[in-house]
Amino acid sequence: MALLVTLSIITVLIAGGLELNRRVRAAVVDTAATRDRLTLTLMASSGIHAAMAMLIKDKSESPVDSLQEDWANPEKIAEVIADIPFDAGQIGVTIIDELGKIQVNALIDFPKGRHFNESQKIMWDRFTRLLIAQDEETFKDVEATAIINSVKDWLDSGDDDATTGLNGAEAEYYQGLDPPYMPANGPFMDINELSRVKGIIPELFRGTGPAGLEPYVTVYGMTQVPQEVDGKDFSYEGSININTADLPVLIAMMPSENTDYAQAIFDYRNEKDGETFVHDLSGDGWYKNVPEIPSDFTIDPKLIRNSSDVFRIQANAQMNDIQETVTAVIQREQEKKTGKWTCRILRWQVGTYE
Repeated sequence: MALLVTLSIITVLIAGGLELNRRVRAAVVDTAATRDRLTLTLMASSGIHAAMAMLIKDKSESPVDSLQEDWANPEKIAEVIADIPFDAGQIGVTIIDELGKIQVNALIDFPKGRHFNESQKIMWDRFTRLLIAQDEETFKDVEATAIINSVKDWLDSGDDDATTGLNGAEAEYYQGLDPPYMPANGPFMDINELSRVKGIIPELFRGTGPAGLEPYVTVYGMTQVPQEVDGKDFSYEGSININTADLPVLIAMMPSENTDYAQAIFDYRNEKDGETFVHDLSGDGWYKNVPEIPSDFTIDPKLIRNSSDVFRIQANAQMNDIQETVTAVIQREQEKKTGKWTCRILRWQVGTYE
């Protein structure tokens, strides 16, 4: 009996010891992972601030922003990041011009917020038709006009039965969904809100192989107006930086859906002689110098700009098989008293940017 009791006690002690060991090891691993995650977040944050320093330096050197500058060159960014000492791990940083995209909030005429901005409406029509044409089978029931009307109804400040056209959507439509929700009847604050608009199916928003709406549109670009209208003192100009716009956006900016002209402008903008860019992009009308462009060809001046002050910076840090992403949307601003340029953070997100 004494032997059995002894063996039973030893068995219980061994089992308890093993369980205690497992819990201690798990706690150590979790603590190490938390430590590494915090370290990675701080590393990525330092990458964000290094990128902001590059953008401030760029603004002091040139009023024009283009893909020919250091902030858009991955190798130049890597050189700056290399000057930040880390005991372990590494970070990668990308900078994207938010004003090289289509400003979704510019579709209507803020601050009144009631009617279409016609130049934006025409561009939206070209853009959505271009996306639909990429996969006509998937988008056979999707209509460009219906999407534009529904986006307008989501944006406009009128929430009544007067839907735009025959296929817009006001609150009554969204309240009939499961689950129900309300339209904003104001500006989009997050690009993911666009996926909640009638007609914008997930395949159109995210893409089905070819990219969807998401990479080419932005909610940023707000400017203040001197006089309030219905309690609103802001507007969205909707002008797009022709020096940084991606090819689908350039196609949408064309007076007609002329992919050849857009491709010619895209290639001219990126042409190099060795490591040096060939062409000057400092003027709004530089695209007229493209050899393939006819002399009478003109892009709507309301759609064009050649500078930007809103950028999205994404920093990815890696260490010990763990990675962390920090994304910041920043706006360059000039201090009134000192005249110095600074970066104001409009959005800060830890984790994958959605």
